[in-house]
Amino acid sequence: MCCSRSTAQGGTQLAPYLFVGLLLWVAVLKSGVHATLAGVVLAFFIPLRAPGAESDSPLRRLEYDLHAPVAYAILPLFAFANAGVSLNGVTAAAFLEPVPLGIAAGLLFGKPIGIFLASWFTVRIGFARLPEGASWGAILGVSVLCGIGFTMSLFIAGLAFEGAGSEYVVLTRLGILCGSLAAALVGYALLRASLPRLSPTL
Repeated sequence: MCCSRSTAQGGTQLAPYLFVGLLLWVAVLKSGVHATLAGVVLAFFIPLRAPGAESDSPLRRLEYDLHAPVAYAILPLFAFANAGVSLNGVTAAAFLEPVPLGIAAGLLFGKPIGIFLASWFTVRIGFARLPEGASWGAILGVSVLCGIGFTMSLFIAGLAFEGAGSEYVVLTRLGILCGSLAAALVGYALLRASLPRLSPTL
């Protein structure tokens, strides 16, 4: 009985899974296979439910612990690195070129204005209604956040400037990155100012 309880508790510890996962990742990387498969395989073996403790799920605990660093550090760095923007030789004047300025303005102003006006119009004619507790300030903040563009923005920019030369590739990506960063900061500020503060629960 004591042995089974100890085994059950040991199965909820994340350290052994992470250690084996690190070894698995190195082995898969050295084999020439894409190393992301190691993470997929590892996730299948981390328990979703702990015996006798439904609230102490190792997989959910790991997901919760990784959410902040992945969302705010790893994913943005991954997106920036894979955007293929080389900053070698880029001067401050490059950010003021018409192409990056136009793209950044489209992401920061064009998309939010279109989304906000469409939302206002559908509510105005009675086709939709505001979510409970939401204000137009919050809708504006969400509209601005929609200006964050990456995959589709790069795809459309590639089609628009196809055959225009490598210089335009760098300029379009600079515009997308600057516009997305500005939309993220402005949208966050608007939502922080318009949404009610939730009191922490003890």
